[in-house]
Amino acid sequence: MTDERMPEHDLVVRGRRVLVRGAFKPCEVGITRGAIVAVEPLGAGLRGSEVVSLRDDETLLPGLVDTHVHVNEPGRTEWEGFASATKAAAAGGVTTIIDMPLNSIPPTISLDALERKRRAARDQVFVDVGFWGGAVPGNIGALRAIHDDGVFGFKCFLVPSGVDEFPALGAADLEHAMAELARFDGVLLVHAEDAATIAGAPAGGGRGYERFLASRPRLAEDRAIAQVVECARRTGARAHIVHLSSSDALPLIAEAKRSGVRVTVETCPHYLTLRSEDIADGATACKCCPPVREGANRDLLWQGLLEGIIDAVVSDHSPSTADLKDLENGDFAAAWGGIASLQLGMPLVWNHARGRGIPLEKVVEWMSARPAALAALARKGRIEPGADADLSVFAPDERFVVHADRLLHKNPVCPYDGWSLTGVVRDTFVRGERVDFAEPRGRLLRRGAA
Repeated sequence: MTDERMPEHDLVVRGRRVLVRGAFKPCEVGITRGAIVAVEPLGAGLRGSEVVSLRDDETLLPGLVDTHVHVNEPGRTEWEGFASATKAAAAGGVTTIIDMPLNSIPPTISLDALERKRRAARDQVFVDVGFWGGAVPGNIGALRAIHDDGVFGFKCFLVPSGVDEFPALGAADLEHAMAELARFDGVLLVHAEDAATIAGAPAGGGRGYERFLASRPRLAEDRAIAQVVECARRTGARAHIVHLSSSDALPLIAEAKRSGVRVTVETCPHYLTLRSEDIADGATACKCCPPVREGANRDLLWQGLLEGIIDAVVSDHSPSTADLKDLENGDFAAAWGGIASLQLGMPLVWNHARGRGIPLEKVVEWMSARPAALAALARKGRIEPGADADLSVFAPDERFVVHADRLLHKNPVCPYDGWSLTGVVRDTFVRGERVDFAEPRGRLLRRGAA
């Protein structure tokens, strides 16, 4: 029974399956001024100016946190933009993204470039957006100032990035960058592939996927990750391995963690769902770097997640225009290496997780709480008093078919076109306000103030 003396919230959400502290419970969630202020058992009678009651087939989840998104605006806005990317995020239950420092022009490697990013994003984001900075040869001395201006950390490459304006770090630059970041406890995100190993591998041109796969061998990842681990061990810096695809590196990573090296690791939906054996000749929508590998490798990545060696699952949403994917010719050497999946991450991972007997609450931990922790987003990734009211209404048993031309990211290229998936995001709330895809209400985040 409602107690008229109870305070009235801006919004109350009631449901039989609300994910609280890692378990689904029947709850009422009270939201005031964009924050969760009360989580009570269902029937407590919280009062709200608006009340949302979930259907029996719906769950209430914390909004997903995707810390690996290439928005590309300004400079390559025809590839992706802040409005289109954040709409796609919201449609997929993602309420916070952190934008990568490339492939925009200029890349986010200076204070001026960071301000240009913020100006481009301002007033057009539908979810909350933060920014990574970039570490490249020549800007190591500027990292502290960029960090102090609110980026969440720095991304670097150990191989050519694919765009000339974001060059790779050599061994000496990597050591210098990590030593510098250790001084102020910054984190370095590393695209870990060894350039010399790739240079010595077979060429990867043509329509055959196996030829492309051979051109980016696991050994290239394994050697680069070993280099990063040793550099982190020497300097004491925090290192984060992005988009892990090689399961061969898991024992090294596990040992590093056990010995106190400050290393964390992410993988992506495409490495957990696709198999190289299934990629047809010319299917360049599936090209990414490092590449999608064999089914047995995929199984070991899932095991690495369950064992806690891999910390999180994020999209690495890296779209381009259709012509750059070379769909007509299907040449893997010519095609842009990136997969667009920002809107589909939850159903993709959930479908494969449930087939392996992994519960939904574990998937949400990997895609919400863990990425939030990696980026030190203390108010994100949980349904608890004091957290931002970032919420997703998810129907885990509803089926749908992916149509690439109906997804909200800018270019209709996606390797999952035609897939039948289970799990539909029916509603998304950012700071307690329902995303209506008409009025952008997201905020720009700064490290330490998010």
